[in-house]
Amino acid sequence: MTQRPLTTIGFDADDTLWQNEQFYRLTEVQFTDLLADHADSDRISARLLEAEKRNLRHYGFGIKGFTLSMIETAIEITEGEVPATVIAQILDIGRDLLAHPVETMPHVRETLTALSGTYLLVLITKGDLFDQERKLAQSGLGDLFDAIEIVSDKNASTYRRIFSKVGDGPERAMMIGNSLKSDIVPALAAGSYGVFVPHELTWSFEHVEEPTEAPRFRKIGHLGELAAVIEGLS
Repeated sequence: MTQRPLTTIGFDADDTLWQNEQFYRLTEVQFTDLLADHADSDRISARLLEAEKRNLRHYGFGIKGFTLSMIETAIEITEGEVPATVIAQILDIGRDLLAHPVETMPHVRETLTALSGTYLLVLITKGDLFDQERKLAQSGLGDLFDAIEIVSDKNASTYRRIFSKVGDGPERAMMIGNSLKSDIVPALAAGSYGVFVPHELTWSFEHVEEPTEAPRFRKIGHLGELAAVIEGLS
């Protein structure tokens, strides 16, 4: 009997299953407006990005770290003169970000439903634990997954560990996501298939070159095209 080439499929969450980055962008606009008297929006955004990258090793990925980076940036931009009222407003917009509605991407539910039961489906996402659990619950997609993995970072070791624990190892697994840096390149390095689903908004920190020469790399326009990719493996 021929062994199936694929038994386990991993899915990223933010901007793969549901919208996320658009809410960060709107929050950043609010933040730059708060500091408009001290610097132009481009300079504020650049300093914020520097703070986010600098703070990743301390706070990890997610809204809480983003909020702390906004506060830190406000202190830097104003040279320590930021009013307490502005700090309070930053905290408010951070809390609003934690409460944004969950808007699933096109073709998500029908794709997961079609694959469920035939393949082991695992959600692999990084970020704040409470926020990711909230979004998963509100999405109504939780019952379609065989496993949920909320991790601090995504690298080849992460995928080897998860796909070996949940399925039959990384060689018989596939990872789907919108981030080449977090979802695709490390999954390919682990020996899995990597299916890139570009999103119109992707955090600049996640940008890397497409690994077009990798034999297990695939690219699709939306999740509705995933079935054809899977069928092509057999």
